[in-house]
Amino acid sequence: MTDKARARKLADRIQVVVAETLDRRIKDPRLGFVTITDARVTGDLREATVFYTVYGDDEERAASAAALESAKGILRSEVGRQTGVRHTPSLAFVADALPDNARTIEDLLDKARAKDAEVREVSTGKTYAGEADPYRKPEDDEAGADAEGEGETAE
Repeated sequence: MTDKARARKLADRIQVVVAETLDRRIKDPRLGFVTITDARVTGDLREATVFYTVYGDDEERAASAAALESAKGILRSEVGRQTGVRHTPSLAFVADALPDNARTIEDLLDKARAKDAEVREVSTGKTYAGEADPYRKPEDDEAGADAEGEGETAE
């Protein structure tokens, strides 16, 4: 087992190498607008998981996944050449769920904004059931004590 810092450094380097190789060397027409978002390496440095996102619809995502699988050998040899580790890690490509999660959060925020606007619309022109500010303030207590005190001295 190696230390986690070395695995993280290797993962960062793999992410850069894979992204640059996809940009410069891989000319597969199925490969769409792919972004390498993260890479993780196991503790023994034998396997690397590369996370990616694809801009487009489901058909383009499937085509890009197939292109990445077919280019896996070229990418692995380039990773081995540029990292210089004794054993080049095997690469596994996983579609990153981050965009889907972000889209879900945005939808929930839109619903919350709509509810807030609805409450704001209903409350327009309404008044408070009691006083606007039902809390006592220290100035009110002093003014009330002074008024009571003045009434007692007048007697």
